[in-house]
Amino acid sequence: MISRLTLVSHAPTVAVRAAAFPLDEGIDEKARREASALSGALPQFGAAWTSPALRALETAAALNIDAKVEPLLRDMDLGRWAGRTFADVEASEPHEMVRWLSDTAASPHGGESVEALLARVANWLKTVGQRQGRSAAVTHPAVIRAAIVVAIEAKPASFWRIDIAPLNIVELASNGSRWTLKSIGG
Repeated sequence: MISRLTLVSHAPTVAVRAAAFPLDEGIDEKARREASALSGALPQFGAAWTSPALRALETAAALNIDAKVEPLLRDMDLGRWAGRTFADVEASEPHEMVRWLSDTAASPHGGESVEALLARVANWLKTVGQRQGRSAAVTHPAVIRAAIVVAIEAKPASFWRIDIAPLNIVELASNGSRWTLKSIGG
C-alpha cells in the first residue's frame, strides 16, 4: 500500500510580506492569482484537507482543491507574538526569541513549542499514512516543516533549517509504516 501526500503551503499574506507572525488573515488578490495559476499543475487527489485558517481555506479554493477542514493542520500557536513583526519581538523580547529559536521545547510566547507541533503533525501523519492513493493538504510552512522533520526522522532542531515559502509544494510517500520525502519544490 503506497500513500502519496502533497503538502501545499498557503499563498502569501500581509503578515508574510511584512515578516510578521500571522493572525487569521486572508490572502490578497495577487496571491489568489498566483495560487490559481498553480492549480493546473496539481494532480487529482482522492482526499484533501486544509487548515482551518482563512489563508489556507482561501488558498485551497484558489487551487480548486475541495478540502475538508482538519484542525490538526492549524498553524503553530504563537501566543502573544501573533500579529507582531519579527523585528518587534526581537527588539522587545530578545532573550525569549533566542530561547524559542534554540530550545525546541520552549514556548516563551505562551503558545505551542516546536516539539508540541512535531507531535501533533506526527499523529496526523500516522492517520494519513494508512490511506492508499494520492492526498493533499493545504497548510502552513511550520506544519510542512514539521512533516518533513517527522518523515525523515530528523532531530527537532532541524525544524529551523528548513525553509518553506508560500505556495511551495512538498511530496511525501508512505508504505503504511514510514514516510519518505519525495520532493520539495515551488
